[in-house]
Amino acid sequence: MKIIKKGSKLYSILFNKCPKCHEGDFMVEKNIFKLHKAFKMHENCSECNFKYMMEPSFFYGAMYVNYGLTVGLAIITFVISTLVFHLNLLESFIPIVVILILTAPITIRLSRIVWINIFVSYSANLKKAAENDQ
Repeated sequence: MKIIKKGSKLYSILFNKCPKCHEGDFMVEKNIFKLHKAFKMHENCSECNFKYMMEPSFFYGAMYVNYGLTVGLAIITFVISTLVFHLNLLESFIPIVVILILTAPITIRLSRIVWINIFVSYSANLKKAAENDQ
């Protein structure tokens, strides 16, 4: 029994799948830490041919999502560093900077796929229509 089912936005986000069909991969490289290809996206879905870059500069909006993710991470790191490790204000900036640098590849990729999932909905009938056309 799968907890996260195909058809939910969370499925597309967590498994790096096309927001329209949930079949094709969104990013070219599955490994986040291969930095030379970590941020390269496919132009179209390999399964449904959905164009990811719907308009020029579409993913500039993902910066807002990335900002929210990084602020959240910084707040969580600050709370842990002050309450658990009893660091003062200046000392707590070191773990915040380290965490933000280490999680940058994750937050950048995550923000792009979250951003496109805000605007694109899953279509279960898309695959059936493509099969009927053949």
